Amino acid sequence: MSTLIEIDGRKVGAGQPPFIIAELSGNHQQSYDTAIAMIDAAAAAGAHAIKLQTYTADSMTLDVEAGEFVISEADSLWQGEALYRLYQKAATPYEWHEGLFKRARDSGMLAFSSPFDSEAVDFLESLEVPCYKVASFENTDLPLIRRIARTGKPIIMSTGMASLSELQESVTAAREAGCKDLILLKCTSAYPSPAEDIHLASLADLRQRFGCPVGLSDHTTGVEIALAATALGAAVIEKHFVLSRAAGGVDAAFSLEPAELELLVQQSQRVFAALGTVNYGQTESDRTARFYRRSIYVSRNIKAGEAASTDNIKIVRPGLGLAPKYFEQILGKIARQDLAKGTPVSWEVFE
Repeated sequence: MSTLIEIDGRKVGAGQPPFIIAELSGNHQQSYDTAIAMIDAAAAAGAHAIKLQTYTADSMTLDVEAGEFVISEADSLWQGEALYRLYQKAATPYEWHEGLFKRARDSGMLAFSSPFDSEAVDFLESLEVPCYKVASFENTDLPLIRRIARTGKPIIMSTGMASLSELQESVTAAREAGCKDLILLKCTSAYPSPAEDIHLASLADLRQRFGCPVGLSDHTTGVEIALAATALGAAVIEKHFVLSRAAGGVDAAFSLEPAELELLVQQSQRVFAALGTVNYGQTESDRTARFYRRSIYVSRNIKAGEAASTDNIKIVRPGLGLAPKYFEQILGKIARQDLAKGTPVSWEVFE
């Protein structure tokens, strides 16, 4: 496996700026016009890709409104919602996909989706998607992973909740079924996610263990965690996106608005540029700053034949004379010529 892969002509991974994915999820609130507006806004913000979710309520769960089919966690954004009704509200209709994908491609972005069953994979194959996303809740669905891998297309897989052994099984299943290009996204499956549960230190371990590009599927609020991940080598950043949190949407509470997405794109590129390479000494941009270093200067007029002493030479700014480390070596040397106060000391002016 390589730490640099290509998705529809775009290089992702080692040596490349972070690849920013705007996740539409169900924030379109069942409005096609809103979904189109979201794609346009993501493109204007500079996102590199948009991602949909391809499922129906029936492919996700059972139409039961009791017991474990109702979300009971008090701290959940969706507490009290029946799973079936929630998925009905959040689903992106299949008939929208082609138009949304085209809109994204026409805007210069990649467009793909997370399928949640084999039929969804078949449908997405008919639309010739360039890659696939495996969501965290599906990363132990080995039959689905194998079906996706058999397409031969790159897979981006979120690792939320997966133990190391489960993740090893998932990666092995994908690779044995034909996946050659894999990206793993560190993910915490809490909505929103607290910063202390993100564990960005795992990024380097993921990359080393599985020999592939890594990134972050980020459910925290704001952009700072994603920027920190970029500094730690994340090749991909995925964030949920919404036109306005105030307008609502199933994932609005932890989604970025357009101005925030634009900030993420711009700042992640700056962070990536700042990583650079191992480097010491002067860079191109700070060559002029050498002027403000210290060096040895004549501090009082010196006559030819006079010896350098602490009374007539001094270590000061600017840095155009001999380096301070030579001060003791210059002391006692005889001037070859008259030297005016403010003359930078050089070896040539002393015997």
